Amino acid sequence: MSAGDGQSLAVVVFLGFVAVSLLLCGLAAADIDDPEHFYAGGSAAFGPMGGGLAIAGDYISAATLLSTTGAVALDGADGVLFACATVVSLFLVMRILGEPLRRKGVFTLGDFVADRLGTPSARRALGVAGLVVLAPLLLVQLSTAGRIMAAMFGLPDGALTGCTVAGGTLMVCYAAFGGMRGVGYVQILKVGVTLAVMVLLAGIVLARYGWSPPALFDAARDRSGAGAGYARPGLHFGHSVAGRLDLIGFAATLLVGAACLPHITMRLHPVRDARTARRAVGWAVGPVAVVCAGVVVAGLGACALIGRAPLRAADPGGATALLMVTGALDPAAGGARDSMLFAVVACAVFATTLAAVAGITLAAASSLARDFGGRPAHGSGGRSPAGEIRRARYAIVLVGAAAVVLSAFLGDRGRLTLISLSFSVAASVLAPVLLYALFLPGHTVKGVRWTVYGGLPLIVLLLVGSPAVSGGPTAVFPDQDFHWFPLQTPGLVTIPAGFLLGLVGRARARSDSGASWRRQDRTGPMTTPRSRRPDPAARR
Repeated sequence: MSAGDGQSLAVVVFLGFVAVSLLLCGLAAADIDDPEHFYAGGSAAFGPMGGGLAIAGDYISAATLLSTTGAVALDGADGVLFACATVVSLFLVMRILGEPLRRKGVFTLGDFVADRLGTPSARRALGVAGLVVLAPLLLVQLSTAGRIMAAMFGLPDGALTGCTVAGGTLMVCYAAFGGMRGVGYVQILKVGVTLAVMVLLAGIVLARYGWSPPALFDAARDRSGAGAGYARPGLHFGHSVAGRLDLIGFAATLLVGAACLPHITMRLHPVRDARTARRAVGWAVGPVAVVCAGVVVAGLGACALIGRAPLRAADPGGATALLMVTGALDPAAGGARDSMLFAVVACAVFATTLAAVAGITLAAASSLARDFGGRPAHGSGGRSPAGEIRRARYAIVLVGAAAVVLSAFLGDRGRLTLISLSFSVAASVLAPVLLYALFLPGHTVKGVRWTVYGGLPLIVLLLVGSPAVSGGPTAVFPDQDFHWFPLQTPGLVTIPAGFLLGLVGRARARSDSGASWRRQDRTGPMTTPRSRRPDPAARR
């Protein structure tokens, strides 16, 4: 098999996916005539099956395919645990938040919390938190898309910037012209492609070991060099007390954070009714479970066929394991990049990444357009439908341009740290705000602000002082060591702190409200008409 065969197939599959996805976005654009269609034309338009598949598409990202495969290959049982946590997290969000998050005229988390608390003053805080969650994810996904495109076409490293710009242009087109419905079509197409490719890859790996998962796992353990430790949790973070705490904190952050990502919850708002939400659970969780099972098999195959040391040498985080295993499965090709299997897998990864960045871009731009515009708790704030859509598209272009510039500047630096930041903020800030707004009667805007503006600095402080930034092979500054916080993921501290800050802010709002009422009682009858006004605590 010649090198040109693999690259030719990659070009054909890539152009085919781009052409079909742009066509679907064009078809969706023809129906976009008001903000409801632009922001919420996804789950409501597709029904249970389409809505569930679109949610699954938003949920499956480059991190799911590349980072989790690398974690399984390098860390064995830890990686399997991370893959299981990914599936369980989606099941929890669909079962616990799927029905309560349904709300007509609500398009972002800021919209939802403002509507739930009855005041728009909570919207900006949620917009800040949402952008902090989405921006790092967008940079990582866009950088990955550029690298995968360069690898598919056999381009040198100097072409990475051009590939990143091309990927950014495509994501802006998907989000700006297709809106939620167009991006939903792309997500469904991506799920089909990714499912087919991961099932194919897992089947080829298992066939090498007589279709026996235990035989595959034993071979991976033997080539790992870790012995029995490969089959026990703790290989990634170590077996010390700090390592065990880090594993618990990472699993909790992944479990809770993935359930509260804004581009996932955004698809739950327009679901038609409770029955549709319940029926969509299987269509969302099923494909993700199959993909994660394929990821586990591919990771074990990478370790069994290549070995743990060469994988770690190629990338300390193991992000190249999924693509490297294609070369080991097709040795006649003369190298991974010359393999037909590599072309197919690389195209699936690129499709996954491109669809993910389109969904994240749409969510970030929606937050920017709606949560910072000073509008009421519900609806469009008096703007014309055309003006609202135009404002959203301007925001998409702005977000896309900023993401391309920052992604080209950062490259691959701090990839895992950026992902850790996103999930930590989602788990420590968005989760407390959402759960309190849904299930804690009388929660207040002041409680939301305390969680957001108290939790964000704490997360950044602990992350900067952690081994994720300095002192480790995957750190932002691997050659320097100035860490003082022992845990790589701060979730074990910041998740309880986020819930506690929300309660403190709520208590302070009620205390201020009580003091206000006492002052009114002392001032006499001139202020008694205020007693007929709504409880001021609801607006703090």
